[in-house]
Amino acid sequence: MPTIEELTEIAERERERWRGFAHRILVCTASGCASAGSGAVLEALQQEVKRQGMEERCVVKGVGCLGLCAAAPLVAVESADLLYQGVAPGDAGEIVAALGRQPVARLACPVDIPFFRKQMKIVLENSGVIDPERIEDAIAHGGWQALVTALTEMRPHEVIEQVTRSGLRGRGGGGYPTGLKWTTVAKAGAGEKYVICNADEGDPGAFMDRSVLESDPHRVLEGMAIAAYAVGANKGFIYCRAEYPLAVKRLELAIKQARRLNLLGNNILGTPFSFAVEVRLGAGAFVCGEETALMASIEGKQGRPRPRPPYPAELGLFGKPTLINNVETFANVPAIIREGGEWFARIGTAHSKGTKVFALAGKVVNTGLIEVPMGTTLREIIEEIGGGVPDGVRCKAVQTGGPSGGCIPAAYFDTPVDYESLRELGSMMGSGGMIVMDESSSMVDVARYFMEFCTAESCGKCVPCRAGTQQVHDLLVKLLRGEGSEEDLALIEELCELMREASLCGLGQSAPNPVTSTLRHFKGEYEALLAGRGGEV
Repeated sequence: MPTIEELTEIAERERERWRGFAHRILVCTASGCASAGSGAVLEALQQEVKRQGMEERCVVKGVGCLGLCAAAPLVAVESADLLYQGVAPGDAGEIVAALGRQPVARLACPVDIPFFRKQMKIVLENSGVIDPERIEDAIAHGGWQALVTALTEMRPHEVIEQVTRSGLRGRGGGGYPTGLKWTTVAKAGAGEKYVICNADEGDPGAFMDRSVLESDPHRVLEGMAIAAYAVGANKGFIYCRAEYPLAVKRLELAIKQARRLNLLGNNILGTPFSFAVEVRLGAGAFVCGEETALMASIEGKQGRPRPRPPYPAELGLFGKPTLINNVETFANVPAIIREGGEWFARIGTAHSKGTKVFALAGKVVNTGLIEVPMGTTLREIIEEIGGGVPDGVRCKAVQTGGPSGGCIPAAYFDTPVDYESLRELGSMMGSGGMIVMDESSSMVDVARYFMEFCTAESCGKCVPCRAGTQQVHDLLVKLLRGEGSEEDLALIEELCELMREASLCGLGQSAPNPVTSTLRHFKGEYEALLAGRGGEV
């Protein structure tokens, strides 16, 4: 059983191993780059290092997401602060031959651009840096140190106090104060308790949680272990959708490696604290992102929501008090324990602290994964970090929050991104999906698409969601065919209000948001359809 001192030795040996190489080449192996062939690039670079006789001076390793997915496959030369984009296996020889010399100009990607410069990485600080399949690399970069600190220097209530001081709010979309949720579970008594990581990321266009799990699974596991220590739990589950095979593979490997080093399991690092984690796979039901449906699925039941209260903190998994947070929430915890809650609270805005990870997608030049301080404006994210819409086309709107969010017109792009500001515009933060649309997009058709999604994903348990989503979808189709009337428009608004007030869970309650936000900000497009100047389905 490794001791705390032996963990320190592991970290130092790993750092020394890296210091021995003059050149360090990092290849992104997360899903975005892997789908573009980065696996073959990694193999070609490793072979080329051998062919050119540079094994003693150069090391090539696979890492997690390097962020700029639009330029995949990405290869970083860490020792030269250099990034190559659109790399093919045939470029390997040229890249290796250029080490220590002039870079390969035709592949070079500028690193001093707003996409990189304007980010602030807390959750993603080790993404694209460590080998996610090697726990020693994670430890060498500070991984698991916060758990050691919590177990050896802090009492459970002191851990919760730091999380509370940080002002961290749930990154799954609801924005509930994390410290308050942890306090509630901690006060639930001394019996059996559970910790669940919600990795059932189902929003169209969202890939934040997937990228974090593929790039730095140890950070999420460490955050869960700290949370379990704080609230008095000894069993955890990560509920991850089966459509994320690489994330699942790396999670399971990370759990196995952490058990080997006694960072998970019984009497962790010789302390009285024990914590075991299992991965449970979801079958792709969007409604299982709702916490009561998620727990039912883990229990082997059909994933359907139940009324609340009682809340999971009081009556959760298997009838026991349960703490549920999403991937990004747990990934913030190690940094908060390491640096202190007050440090985290100085980042962001008065009511939305810290940073937020976004998946930037759609009609934007720099699609990819970003992390920015809360309060960064939509304009900074879309026009500066994202590089704007390609080919000089005007940006029309951005959709935030997935099917539960709304569409925000370009006129409001100076709005700071925080929980309250987005809600005032009829949208929400959500888990972090951000889809940019240009002038070619029909906002009524966008509303129809998201309502179609919600109709298909409704569990059918409650009538307002089951019937309401279908009826609103059919009315939107009728409008798009040029067959709608003023009465149809009025009925859409009435049905949206009914769903919001009477649906059982968040899926039905928030399903109207894409419709109501487009009615609010793009009413002219609906009126044009009524006047016979519309589109088609």
